[in-house]
Amino acid sequence: MTSQAYTRYNRTKSAIMMSLCWIFTAAIIGILVVVTWYLISIGYKSVSWAFFTQDPIPQGMSGFPGGMRNGLVGTGILVGLASLVGIPVGMLTGIYLSEYGANSWLSGPVRFTSDVLAGVPSIVVGVLGYELVVVPVGHYSAWAGAMALAFIMVPIVARTSEEMLRLVPSSYREASIALGATKARTILRVVIPSATGSLITGIMLAIARVAGETAPLLFTAFESSYLEKDPSHPFPSLTVMIYKKAIMPSPQEHQLAWAGILVLISLIFVLNLMIRFVVRSRQMA
Repeated sequence: MTSQAYTRYNRTKSAIMMSLCWIFTAAIIGILVVVTWYLISIGYKSVSWAFFTQDPIPQGMSGFPGGMRNGLVGTGILVGLASLVGIPVGMLTGIYLSEYGANSWLSGPVRFTSDVLAGVPSIVVGVLGYELVVVPVGHYSAWAGAMALAFIMVPIVARTSEEMLRLVPSSYREASIALGATKARTILRVVIPSATGSLITGIMLAIARVAGETAPLLFTAFESSYLEKDPSHPFPSLTVMIYKKAIMPSPQEHQLAWAGILVLISLIFVLNLMIRFVVRSRQMA
């Protein structure tokens, strides 16, 4: 084969592969557009002011089926409680693996455990939360639900934090230590600020992940038809309410479930936009 023929062959092969990439990219975008349009076309009919301001109303009563205010507020509280535990523990684990784990025998098992926990199905986490928290206490509660969600958050935040901190150049650390700073001060004042944007990205991805979980909450927080504020009681969440409404026989409740799905997807979409905005702002700063 001559050099010109070989060049034409490589160009043809490159063009074919590029065309395949464009085709599959367009297919993925098309699927996303179809699914999004389908959710909007069905769910928007039931998204009203009452959806955000009313709790569910039993069938046969005036105003049926009501809204999902309690689920929206409950999800926010559950995610907030989970973040209070999951984010600090995950961050500290990631800092240990990145900054102290190079010469420690413990780093290997911790990293392996984090990888395994990140792949554990959420329903397994729910069953463990039920056995370890709900059964000893004797009832469902928001505390049990938050612990289950935090269990899911920790490995995600830990592994993301480790990888992002490793991207900080070693010269930053060396310059700080050369100026007399301790290792701890170097981490707090130099390493973490240099990776703030990436760390925030990992944290918000973990929050977006747990905000859409249903199975762990079915076994731990369960549900409530009211706007509950006491974490020691069974607690409402948007995902569990969607599941409950979807299996009900009433068409009105099905419509409410579709509205809940649309609102949940919209919240996750907004959260991901915030991630992009924060990362871009940090890169431009």
